[in-house]
Amino acid sequence: MITLGIDCGTQGTKTIALDPGTNTVLAQASAPYGLKAGLPPGHAEQDPALWIEALETTIQEVICQLGTRRDEVAAIGVSGQQHGFVALDARGEVIRPAKLWCDTSTIEECEIFASEFGGTSGLVARTGLDILPGFTAPKILWLKRHEPANFARLAHVLLPHDYLNFHLTGQIAMEYGDASGTALLDIRERRWSSDLCEFIDPGLEEKLPPLGSSRRTVGHLRPELARKWGLSEGVAISAGGGDNMMGAIGTGNILPGRVTASLGTSGTIFAYSRAPVIDPRGEIAAFCDSTDAWMPLLCTMNVTVATEQVRKLFGWSHEDFDAAVASTPAGAGGLIFLPYLQGERTPNLPDARGSLHGMTLQNYTPAHLARATMEGVTLGMAYGLTWLKELGIQPTEIRLIGGGSKSAVWRTICANVFGCPVVTVSNPEGAAFGAAIQALSIVRPDKSVEEWSDSLAGTVSSERIEPSPEAVELYQRLAAEQVALAPGR
Repeated sequence: MITLGIDCGTQGTKTIALDPGTNTVLAQASAPYGLKAGLPPGHAEQDPALWIEALETTIQEVICQLGTRRDEVAAIGVSGQQHGFVALDARGEVIRPAKLWCDTSTIEECEIFASEFGGTSGLVARTGLDILPGFTAPKILWLKRHEPANFARLAHVLLPHDYLNFHLTGQIAMEYGDASGTALLDIRERRWSSDLCEFIDPGLEEKLPPLGSSRRTVGHLRPELARKWGLSEGVAISAGGGDNMMGAIGTGNILPGRVTASLGTSGTIFAYSRAPVIDPRGEIAAFCDSTDAWMPLLCTMNVTVATEQVRKLFGWSHEDFDAAVASTPAGAGGLIFLPYLQGERTPNLPDARGSLHGMTLQNYTPAHLARATMEGVTLGMAYGLTWLKELGIQPTEIRLIGGGSKSAVWRTICANVFGCPVVTVSNPEGAAFGAAIQALSIVRPDKSVEEWSDSLAGTVSSERIEPSPEAVELYQRLAAEQVALAPGR
């Protein structure tokens, strides 16, 4: 038996083929794409047709690599970038480009929600979440306020992974994990918040997909696609989920104490919880996960987007960049980087900008700048992790994924900044791997998705790093300085 896992991200889509019998990724393929060009600052959009094209291209490449084993493909799972607003008309056609998670053009809409529902405390009381610019709810209100003709055509609200499921099966549905990222779901009761939906538009709730468990089949592969790809009839499509939810499954983050940190374009840290974890400040997202439990999550918008900027500035390879960071002592000689190049989500500072603080003749060097940038983005993530701990999550191990996790010096910085052992995972394709595992669980129900995740999502013990007490103390001081320098703090 083989299952396919698909991860539709901001920069591209990847498909893998998993053989659970040997825990081997038999084939993989990726297809890149970009954001819509020429938009005003704060706007981030993509044409969903790019996702479909990339999905079909990568599936066909993977199936070609499988050769005669293509007949063993039994199920497909889809992971997708969270929060993106895919607007469909009554015929199921896309109305306009999707506004993405990193779109911050909805600040005014967030203020409207806050004014109507008693600010953060009132919103958290209703759904367990504040309404932030990245979430889907303000994007829907933005469409109504700024493009009324398009809103009048709106018949279905989907998220990116739901749209790919719709393409694969012809069915419209949504599971609890990704639905919680809309900010329209009461995460305690797992139902749509009628108050918020009614406020956006009296007819909105009927345009939202029917909700259901994440532990289910949402449909089967359309016969015409099965014929096109040379797959057997009856290939099951699992519920799928948001990329962070699938990343949790793909990294074995299905037990209390295990925490996943993703060092990608943006940064996320998320944990498993058997009960909702509600943040009264609204900075930690009280999401549901895609195993029908809960997944408190923090997101920062500037991680490798910042380190890559510095690397390209000096024309370095990734190895050159790591060597520069390693050549500089912890603390970068007092140089502190505020990493808000694209605003920030945790803390919620959408209009903030980045800056360097503490520059001297001694630390005004490329190596110090490299070190300060890597430390600065990691300290930015630690801000939310500290608050997550205060809300009751006690990490015993942090599993690193994303491009940054390949760097040994960055892993060391993470262990010391987070004050917790860190380890990499045996399969770095966390979200796609998690999607393949979830798909496996619906066609092999002899084990639960948690059991499959625990048995397949291993770690690389040789890359485990314990924190240094002296470095932890240094970074705690730097973290306090970074918070004090942040605007409005």
